Amino acid sequence: MSLTVLSPGPQTLVQDSGRPGHASSGVGTAGAFDRAALRQANALVGNAPGAAVLEVLAGGLRLRATREHTVAVTGAVGPIHVAGRPVEHGRAFVVEPGQDISLSSFTVGLRAYLAVSGGIIADHTLGSRATDTLSGLGPAALSDGDRIPVGITGRPIEQPDVQALISSGTTTVDVLLGPRDAWFTSDAVARFFASGWTVSSTSSRVGVRLEGAELERAVRDELPSEPCVFGSVQVTSSGMPVVLGPDHPVTGGYPVIGVVVEAHLDRLAQVRPGEMLRFRRA
Repeated sequence: MSLTVLSPGPQTLVQDSGRPGHASSGVGTAGAFDRAALRQANALVGNAPGAAVLEVLAGGLRLRATREHTVAVTGAVGPIHVAGRPVEHGRAFVVEPGQDISLSSFTVGLRAYLAVSGGIIADHTLGSRATDTLSGLGPAALSDGDRIPVGITGRPIEQPDVQALISSGTTTVDVLLGPRDAWFTSDAVARFFASGWTVSSTSSRVGVRLEGAELERAVRDELPSEPCVFGSVQVTSSGMPVVLGPDHPVTGGYPVIGVVVEAHLDRLAQVRPGEMLRFRRA
C-alpha cells in the first residue's frame, strides 16, 4: 500500500481504458470518460497508455503517500498542492513519503485524471480495472481511509508538459444523424441542432442529461430495445436528450436521434452542470 485516502471528494474512481468487446454479454466498456486525458496523464509518468489511474469528479481529493511517487494530473483544471505547495497541472511532479497531495475544486472542466508511476493496482474484472457505475463491476468508489496499492517503477523520463484545452461555457460536439431521426418531426430535428442545451445536475457517467425545448416525436410507437453505443443521443419520453456516457447500458428503448462522433466523445466528460452543450451536424 502506498497511497492513503484522506478525503475522496464527491466521486473518485479507478479507471483505465475499459473492457471493450463484451457488449454481446450485456457488459459495457466503462473506462475513463476523457480518454485523451487518461493517455496524457499516463505518458507523463511513464505508464502504458491504458494503465489504471484515478478519475476525480469536481475536485476535493486528498491523498497521503507512504513512499516516493511520480504523479501527474490532467483533464479538468484546479489548484493542486503537494505538502501545501502548488504544483503544475499537466506536468509530472514527485511526492515524498508522508506528503499529502490535494486537488481543490476545479475551475474549468469536471473530471481530472491522477496518474502515478507504476499504475494503480486493483483486481481485474474481464481484463480491466475500470469501475462501471451502472453494473457495479470493478473497484468501489474511494472512501476515507482507503489504501491504494501502486506498482513499483523507477522515475520516468521527463516528458513535455500537457496543455489543458478544456474551455468553460459552451461545448460543441459533432453528431451523425440517425438511426432514428425519422421518428422526430422535421422541426424537432432542426431544433436539436439549432438549440443550446443546458447540462443537467443529474448527469453522470451513464449519461449527460440535457434540458431545453421538447423534441416532438413524429412516430409515437413503442421502440423495442436495441443496441446503443457511447455517444448515442437518446430522446426520453419527456422529449429531452440524453447523451450516453461510458457506463451506458448496452441496449435502450428510447429512439436515438444521432450519435456523437468518436473524436468529440472526450468533450462530454468535461461539461459541467449549468453549462451549455450544442450539437453540430457532422
